[in-house]
Amino acid sequence: MGTTGQLSAVPEPKYWHLRTVLLRAIDTEFSTGQVLPNERELSARFGVARATLRQALDQLELEGRLVRRRGIGTLIAAPRVGVPVNRQEEGWPGVGRSQAWRTVDCTSAPASAQLAKGLGITEGATVHTVRRVRLVEGRVMASESLHVPAAALPHLPGFRAESDRARSVLRQLERLDVDGESRSVELGVAEADEAVLLERPPGTPVLVMTTQYAAAGRLVALAVATYRADTCKLTFGGTGLVEVTPVGATSEVRTAS
Repeated sequence: MGTTGQLSAVPEPKYWHLRTVLLRAIDTEFSTGQVLPNERELSARFGVARATLRQALDQLELEGRLVRRRGIGTLIAAPRVGVPVNRQEEGWPGVGRSQAWRTVDCTSAPASAQLAKGLGITEGATVHTVRRVRLVEGRVMASESLHVPAAALPHLPGFRAESDRARSVLRQLERLDVDGESRSVELGVAEADEAVLLERPPGTPVLVMTTQYAAAGRLVALAVATYRADTCKLTFGGTGLVEVTPVGATSEVRTAS
């Protein structure tokens, strides 16, 4: 039997069908911030068991369509917030983004095989990693690990505290002349460390954006940012167009300025 026949034979789960019905009701009968009827009323209205209803509500909360508030109930979530991710609006990942990003910590350690490959350096070479969270209207929207090879910042001064290390790395990056940039975005789920920074449970849907920055013909930074897919949407400038620019020895796609 072919794959299509197998898929068509699989019945749609009851909770998933209910999710679709609830979405239609949310879009036509309710507005942002409005409280949904309680579970007893919803179960009676749609003729389903409470267990099925809870599955559907859990799914819609995971997708960012509903928000549960203790002592209040289940509310219609606000639309996703547009978050600009092009370099012109964000600024180069140094002090230019200090108001949007809050530093969590900074470490210096030998590069793993995977990280070394992403940065185009030798495995075991020292890499500075700055972890940050991005705030939009006071809400955490993303976490980021910004990896910088120590060789890209040869004049980095000494530092006594971790906070001084982070500031020094970001300030030195700010002085580099970026001449190439590539980005890729893929769907993922928040792992334990990212979930803590995002203030969400592990497994929350996220958009993972990986950005390579080049200066003077070599990679100088690799940023891996994890954005909450339930509350934000990424915007790539006013036109949404892309252009191709060199990064290292290859050509990659980046967002147009």
